[in-house]
Amino acid sequence: MKPQNLAVISAIALGLPALALAQSSADANGDGVLTIEEVQAVVPEVDTDTFSAMDANGDGALDADEIAVAQEAGLLPPSNG
Repeated sequence: MKPQNLAVISAIALGLPALALAQSSADANGDGVLTIEEVQAVVPEVDTDTFSAMDANGDGALDADEIAVAQEAGLLPPSNG
């Protein structure tokens, strides 16, 4: 893994509790998924490569399953419930 990617992953894991713990707060338009713009509003350091790695189906948004997988992979901090 490139050090640059590790830094971004660390920023996500340590700096995004609001995203992981309160997805609805980050979901600005209330559609139930998070776009890169919504993620970057909380963590501006997230780049397109990192977001794409989390967006398993490539639809341009993170759904609950993709968030859960990203949490398991350590890309997002775990939620409390």
